[in-house]
Amino acid sequence: MSKLRLSLACWNYDRTRGLLEDRIPVDGIDLTYINIPVEETFFRMIRHREFDVAEMSLSSYTLSLFREPRPFVAIPVFPSRSFRHSCIFINRNSGIREPKDLIGKRVGNPEYQLTAGVWIRGILSDDYNVPVSSVSYFRGGEETPGRTEKQTVSLPPEIRLENIADDKTLSQMLLGGEIDAIYSPRTPSALAMGKGIVRRLFEDYETVEREYYQRTNIFPIMHTIVIRRELYEQHPWIAQSLYKAFVLAQREVYDDLFETAALKVMLPWQIRHAEQTQELMGQDFWPYGFEKNVHVLSTFLRYSFEQGLSKRILTPQELFVPESLEAFKI
Repeated sequence: MSKLRLSLACWNYDRTRGLLEDRIPVDGIDLTYINIPVEETFFRMIRHREFDVAEMSLSSYTLSLFREPRPFVAIPVFPSRSFRHSCIFINRNSGIREPKDLIGKRVGNPEYQLTAGVWIRGILSDDYNVPVSSVSYFRGGEETPGRTEKQTVSLPPEIRLENIADDKTLSQMLLGGEIDAIYSPRTPSALAMGKGIVRRLFEDYETVEREYYQRTNIFPIMHTIVIRRELYEQHPWIAQSLYKAFVLAQREVYDDLFETAALKVMLPWQIRHAEQTQELMGQDFWPYGFEKNVHVLSTFLRYSFEQGLSKRILTPQELFVPESLEAFKI
């Protein structure tokens, strides 16, 4: 019996390399892995649905569920997770010394709907009493002029969002003091170019992020895996086949982290770092699947609604195909 040929667009993370290198079988599927940067993947999938399966921003996918017809379904695989306290960059001359000083300031966002931005704004609101509506947001390219939202957002009037000029970038504006801060998953070039003018709000971000995890048990989810809805409806079995393959690929990486004969990551204290991570977060510190991630997903979905993106608070169950909410047991 011939296999179903599918394309997968995904950044070449170590946790998916087994799929890229064809070491991990995908039941019933002949998978073509397209290794391109995340920004390109998201743009091409959201705007043009070019791939059968793709990595996608959790926020962008959530917003797609309010479109008709809904273009995608998802499985609970999370190739990108990241703490985001390290992603708040400020101009030293802005008067910002601590989170509450952001109130009333001008803050750049490459796109308002970016998943990293949703997490940052939510954490600032929950933990530091910086309401989402207490700053003015400026949207545009971080390093390249002319960036726009990948899909339309309609925000309540209390959230102030302006586009920057077509010939400007957020990084330049932060360095020049035209904006006071940037919330961005990518480190702006202004941090290196600024000769001390630009810095992180949380300079000791590892300590802050560890405390955040210990207090909340949240390791923020950034991306998930989506399937074109019409393809899934025609072949619903592909959801479980893909989920199994992603889990097997990730399992390889867990083992690689503790390979002592020859380090597989270019970090001299990789083993100790892996041990410390497991001591804090448990053996399965980057969990896939539904049940282990309900708390994290519920928090994100609340943030999306509170920030004017989602039209109602979705439940975590509404994000994923029903076949992926449970697994068989022997």
